[in-house]
Amino acid sequence: MKDVTEAQVGDTLYLHKQPVEPLPGFKSAKPMVFAGMYPVDQSEYNSLKSAIEKLTLNDSSVTVHRDSSLALGAGWRLGFLGLLHMEVFNQRLEQEYNASVILTTPTVPYKAVLSSAKLIKEYREKEITIINPAQFPDKSKVTEYLEPVVLGTVITPDEYTGKIMMLCQARRAIQKNMVFIDQNRVMLKYLFPLNEIVVDFYDSLKSLSSGYASFDYEDAGYQTAELVKMDILLNGNIVEELVTIVHKDKAHSVGKAICERLKDSLPRQLFEIAIQAAIGSKIIARETMVVILPEK
Repeated sequence: MKDVTEAQVGDTLYLHKQPVEPLPGFKSAKPMVFAGMYPVDQSEYNSLKSAIEKLTLNDSSVTVHRDSSLALGAGWRLGFLGLLHMEVFNQRLEQEYNASVILTTPTVPYKAVLSSAKLIKEYREKEITIINPAQFPDKSKVTEYLEPVVLGTVITPDEYTGKIMMLCQARRAIQKNMVFIDQNRVMLKYLFPLNEIVVDFYDSLKSLSSGYASFDYEDAGYQTAELVKMDILLNGNIVEELVTIVHKDKAHSVGKAICERLKDSLPRQLFEIAIQAAIGSKIIARETMVVILPEK
């Protein structure tokens, strides 16, 4: 071995020229949430790289791919087991290595079935996995898109059942089962698209149930979905770091929400800034930042 990262959990080690039968080992962890990580200041790149390498030695379930951005500079695309895993990793960077980082919006791994023989030859496989929304292929190049789904289990007092069922339906979930555990508690099983629960589903569930509902989920594979790539433009220029993948039916509401949030978050300027959400060449939402008038 030339590098310690070549040793994986479950590998069998033996003395030179004395081979042994390898042990069964372990299945490698499968990342379900991806996010871009960049140093706040590019001069801190090497120290952040060293910190990430040390943490990934301690936590081999984190996957690391080099990435770069016009706006944020050099960085990485990291894969985590879930949102909590991502938050813990980020917190450890801050507390143990005093590192300040910029994290992009978390995304899930989508798949696309390619339609062109030329593209299949280029990628060397018919079905590709997309972990970066900016690399999402155009509809003309694919037969279908696939999104990851999970089987979620919600246990709640029965008085909150109606509200929780409405929340699940709003997240494109399909109900699979509903069982009364006892006189006061209900167990609901739903098939969720993973991207619908990865950001704020748990917080919404706790809020609706006054903190009483619990939620657990397990991997359920992939399903076909009508997905679109939504670009965010500032004054007509696409911001690659804000590109997101959404379901076709929710594109307008998600685009409008992002534009409104950016309007409230970005510092005001002495000129108007048009904030737009677009699918291809079609603008689906727009907000305009008002001008700050200079003091006389």
